[in-house]
Amino acid sequence: MQQVELLCPAGDLERLKFAVLYGADAVYAAGESFGMRSAPKNFTPQALAEGVAFAHAHGKKMYLTLNTVPTNEELSELPAFLTRAKQAGVDAFIVADWGVLRCVRRYAPEIPVHVSTQAGVANWGAACFAYELGAKRVVLARELSIQDIAQIRANTPPELELEVFVHGAVCMSFSGRCLLSNYFTARDANRGACTQPCRWKWQTVDAPSAQELAARGAKFAARCFDVAEDENGSYILNANDLCAAPLLGQLVQAGVSSLKIEGRAKTFYYAASTAAAYRKALDVCLQDPKTYICPDEVMKELAKTSHRTYSTGFLQGGPAAQDVVFGGYEKTYEVAAVVQEWQNGVLTCQQRGKFCAGASLEALTPQGSVMCFTPAWLEDGDGMRIEAAPHPKMTVRVPCKEPLPPYTILRRCIKD
Repeated sequence: MQQVELLCPAGDLERLKFAVLYGADAVYAAGESFGMRSAPKNFTPQALAEGVAFAHAHGKKMYLTLNTVPTNEELSELPAFLTRAKQAGVDAFIVADWGVLRCVRRYAPEIPVHVSTQAGVANWGAACFAYELGAKRVVLARELSIQDIAQIRANTPPELELEVFVHGAVCMSFSGRCLLSNYFTARDANRGACTQPCRWKWQTVDAPSAQELAARGAKFAARCFDVAEDENGSYILNANDLCAAPLLGQLVQAGVSSLKIEGRAKTFYYAASTAAAYRKALDVCLQDPKTYICPDEVMKELAKTSHRTYSTGFLQGGPAAQDVVFGGYEKTYEVAAVVQEWQNGVLTCQQRGKFCAGASLEALTPQGSVMCFTPAWLEDGDGMRIEAAPHPKMTVRVPCKEPLPPYTILRRCIKD
């Protein structure tokens, strides 16, 4: 079969382990500096070394993001950071700034460089230039269609790998180059601290004129009007989430080397669920990309993790879909527990959300299989019977006839 990589997010060591075990070929993560996601815990030097070791032990790769635009002062700290990352054994650096690329080529020339989507590579000329500067891979701009991607592939060296986002949140600004967060809250999106004003509900303001203020006094209030299409309002900047699972066959035929899932700030459950779904979809696709049809169970699984309304973004041409009615997430399942071991018909689990005896649970295994069962009873870590497991990360024993492997996720339906 053709080799195409499934690349998954890892916001911390726990999420890395779930992504690897649930089907990722590689994960991408950030250290304590130079990464575009400041909300996740990210990786200390020790955690980075442990994460690389875990990935490599499972035959997977780990890429480190260096995709902020550093200041002069920060750039002087980069050589030491690169040395520590090199010692940890990372498999590639993801960079967005040409100064960072230059520094990587000088201090860690043996480690491959991937040019980030933040660089806005949208044509084959830019892709070729990145290759000439030493890049092994370019992460293409999310604003491209599959036809655009195929044209880039046809006009670039075959040794240059092409990476494309296939799932997750989408920024309303070209390649994430947005200043709204910085302007409104002094938190810079391009330095990993975006407050996502594009997700807010907006109003227009009819400010009083100088004449009105003179006539009615300084306390005359501005008039606010909802920007609304109906009674729910309108989220005019809010893009749908990307879901390209139905298009994997076309992307593989277009010459894509790596399929990337967004979401380093999202939960371990998201990392596991999306990895399992796309692993199943990609395995089917690679058998024959020309006849690929997305399995129904893939889309069902992708509906079971919290998400905004899905669309295929720009991949099919035309403008990306926007959700102009609802600004929040669709959520139908919640995590109940994570399996630690199974012995003699009983699971030992770590609680991750309140659940009760007699309530139906669904198990998602690292192999991507799904099984439903209803535990008749629960016990705490001391073997005492309990009606519910309400305490975060408490040990809870759950009866289950089928043996389930460690890292299996138990979840419960909260909305049909």
